[in-house]
Amino acid sequence: MHDHAGLDSAAREHDLVLPLFVFDDRLLARAGPARRGFLHAALADLRASLRAAGADLIVRHGDPVAETVRLARAHDATAVCLADDASAYAQRRRRELEAAGLDVRRHDGIAAVPPGALTPDGRDHYRVFTPYWRRWREEPTAAVLAPPRRLALPHGVDAGQLPREDGTGGERDARRRLTAWLAGGLHGYDAGRDVPAADATSHLSPYLHFGCLSANEVVARARGEGPVADEFVRQLCWRDFYLQLLAANPKLETDDLHPREREWRDDRHALDRWREGETGVAIVDAAMRQLRAEGWLGNRARLIVAGYLTKTLELDWRHGAALFAELLVDADVANNVGNWQWVAGTGVDTRPHRGFSVDRQAKRFDPEGAYVSAYA
Repeated sequence: MHDHAGLDSAAREHDLVLPLFVFDDRLLARAGPARRGFLHAALADLRASLRAAGADLIVRHGDPVAETVRLARAHDATAVCLADDASAYAQRRRRELEAAGLDVRRHDGIAAVPPGALTPDGRDHYRVFTPYWRRWREEPTAAVLAPPRRLALPHGVDAGQLPREDGTGGERDARRRLTAWLAGGLHGYDAGRDVPAADATSHLSPYLHFGCLSANEVVARARGEGPVADEFVRQLCWRDFYLQLLAANPKLETDDLHPREREWRDDRHALDRWREGETGVAIVDAAMRQLRAEGWLGNRARLIVAGYLTKTLELDWRHGAALFAELLVDADVANNVGNWQWVAGTGVDTRPHRGFSVDRQAKRFDPEGAYVSAYA
């Protein structure tokens, strides 16, 4: 409800608004129980907020384009307002809505700085993070939009049923977490973010992924804390960097940005052991057990398991990206494939052949074995 440009535009420009969510079977089929549970809780929270404003969340199941067109025609809707996304699937979905004859109004909202807003000389997007970061950090944040006070639905619309709420998520929880993080956790972020046992990260990424918070508002509020927020804000910049990379390279989800010089190994047994946390390498297995138990990994743990799969086992990064997309609550296409390709040496890493030592990682970031013990 907060800082949602599409909803704000619809509420200001139209007397009646149909807030619509379509359960897309093609996406749900790839989501594990933690992701689905978070989504269900987020939707229940959104429905409650919309009802408090006088409307409701309209829920449908099936193809999102077909369901949107059907609802729009049934109630003589004149426009569709949406937050533009970067993935190939999202771009295709938008084109299909436009081809159906709807007035599709694209709004910024996924990123703090929208894809395409910043470009280097002679190119339409950045492929190196540091120059992007230099430009990005100078960009002012947009004004944070207040939620609409009142909304009205057309008469007689069937709201539809939500699945039973079976997880934690939603805008109200997100806003409480953001406020608590800025007041406390932020101040230890720079020192603790790479220590898996410290659990010193914000845990806001699932809320950003599912749209319970806007990236623009998170950046704006973090910047308000002063220099202590610099490293946290830099990590949010990485999110925008990968979004603009994916928007300009829609095949990034399946294709190497920079193809490898040799083939990946084909070792199904090694892949299965990695997936199940049975490699025999203590810190890798601990991270994979945490992933399966919680649907979450801190960034350093993600790097360790990804580096082991791609650099030690020499197995294709796509296997890892697919498992993360299934199990991580926050697995967003741009971040997921961008980071996996970075680790694998096929993406934007300026040193694609850098070595990787699990032992060195464990000694540096879990020297007392606290993380391994926690997930033994």
